Amino acid sequence: MSRIIEDKVIENIDFSKEKFQIGEYDSCMFKNCNLSSVTMATSSFIECQFLECDLSNAKIQNTSFKTVEFDACKLMGLHFDECNPFLLSLSFENCTLNFSSFFGLNLKNSSFNSGELIQVEFSETNLNGSSFSSCNLQDATFFNANLEGCDFRTATNYVIDPEKNKMKSARFSSQGLAGLLVKHRLKIEN
Repeated sequence: MSRIIEDKVIENIDFSKEKFQIGEYDSCMFKNCNLSSVTMATSSFIECQFLECDLSNAKIQNTSFKTVEFDACKLMGLHFDECNPFLLSLSFENCTLNFSSFFGLNLKNSSFNSGELIQVEFSETNLNGSSFSSCNLQDATFFNANLEGCDFRTATNYVIDPEKNKMKSARFSSQGLAGLLVKHRLKIEN
């Protein structure tokens, strides 16, 4: 039976040196913790916050993230596509998500704000109504994704094929339009 941890602040712990307790975390805050390469598989996080934590390459198979906020975290190489999709709800502020995968997930109305999302996999992901405010999307993959109503106005370095994604009512700035036309090899000048 998994352990239930409620309303706890878990601060300044290096889980590469201390064992991470698999369990259900409810309304907890992880602050300045090192969870890099830690096995968190089958844990559950409900209405939790991660602040200034490193979760790069953590093992999150069948992990539940229900209304979880990440702020100023390093989340490189995470396979969110392997976590439990039931009631999945994530938001990211000032996070580094490079080389992570959200393949096939339902992330409707998610926030990716002021983040670095280099080479992130968004193929077949439902991002309907999501925000990518001030995000670097260099080499991020969008294929067969639902981008309807997404806000890319302040995002940079994206390449998105409108013919291979649902994009009705998605918002872009005029400076970002070149990222929608790359496959046509047009020369766009200011």
